[in-house]
Amino acid sequence: MSARPRIDGAAFGPDALRTIGQAFDQAWTEIVAHFGCEPLLQERARLSLAEAILSVATDTSRDVHVLKTAGLQVMALNYKSLPIGGAKL
Repeated sequence: MSARPRIDGAAFGPDALRTIGQAFDQAWTEIVAHFGCEPLLQERARLSLAEAILSVATDTSRDVHVLKTAGLQVMALNYKSLPIGGAKL
């Protein structure tokens, strides 16, 4: 499953889903350049970002900036904990 359908299909109310989707889109725009042009690497990174944002989201999430920042922090922590600088994203 790709990243965006995973977010759109998450079990949150419509307002929270809208916020989560916006946070994901904004976060991806900020980090996409770090993952080169390889489609497989980008898709893995997008899935990692989606999972990170979903892990910090709640049904009362309404602040895009807070959710985006928290999701990026979780993704960075997960990335740093992987062997060889995150090569297995």
